[in-house]
Amino acid sequence: MEHIKFCGDHLKILDQTLLPHEKKYIKCRNTETLIEAIKSLRIRGAPALGIIGAYGVVIAALESKTEKEFMEKVEKIKNARPTAVNLSWGVEKVLNSADSFKSIGKMIDTAKSIHEEDIQKNKKIGKNGAKLIKKRFRVLTHCNAGALATGGYGTALGVIRTAFEKNKKIEVFVDETRPLCQGSRLTAWELKEENIPCTLITDSTAGFLMQKRKIDIVITGADRIAMNGDTANKIGTYSLSVLAKENNIPFYIAAPLSTFDRNSKTGNDILIEYRDEEEVLYLYGKKVATDVPALNPAFDITPNKYITGIITEKGIISPPYEKNIKGILK
Repeated sequence: MEHIKFCGDHLKILDQTLLPHEKKYIKCRNTETLIEAIKSLRIRGAPALGIIGAYGVVIAALESKTEKEFMEKVEKIKNARPTAVNLSWGVEKVLNSADSFKSIGKMIDTAKSIHEEDIQKNKKIGKNGAKLIKKRFRVLTHCNAGALATGGYGTALGVIRTAFEKNKKIEVFVDETRPLCQGSRLTAWELKEENIPCTLITDSTAGFLMQKRKIDIVITGADRIAMNGDTANKIGTYSLSVLAKENNIPFYIAAPLSTFDRNSKTGNDILIEYRDEEEVLYLYGKKVATDVPALNPAFDITPNKYITGIITEKGIISPPYEKNIKGILK
């Protein structure tokens, strides 16, 4: 499934807001279209946003006439979503590879390299994480950290996919992930496409299954990881981590090293995105609540004490996180 494709003068993106009912691609020929796609979640997932940020610099260069205009467009791309650190990481990596906004060839090469390397990193994450999964394990995951959220393989789902390929006969429980149902719309769809056995559950069912000893391990992705291991991920991840610890179930984060933010010492330094209340008040275009206000944080922070380990392309990071994160990032 090729959901991100650079086509020389534009970027082709699979519109994830229409899945699983319709596969439709949008063409981003300018930064305005690209930023709208990011903000509206037509493309989402931290590693994928890193790739989009990288290609976005190329799009900005192609449509700019001056360095000033180019940098203004680039800044808008960087700030399109505040929590996922990979977006600004991808932008900066391409900027640092170019002498000026006219160095389009260098920019394209760097962006393509980021895209290709992400897939390889995901496969290494999958290989490292699959070692944690025993035969017939029941795995719980939250939101979507699959191919759609990355360059094309997945972080948390990359671990699950690799375990399945190794014939470990796993079963996956998928949180629906309200309010936008990335679990039910995207993760369940990806797993079904791969013929990986999965069961969809409401978010509030997870604790019940853990209490009944029907979950063996929890694995999620991440949007930003602080230097002490505190992790920002889709809203509801923190609750899962607390429930997992209460029930003595290992809780793992799967993410590439580009998701670590050297400027965030702890989770308190991570800016949380708040989205429109209509995402909560409406479901598939229909209002599901009376005239009341709604609160809609897109992410929460899971403190490091609830995280068993962080699965990366270079191995699994265990506590003490401050020391071991610094060591692996050297």
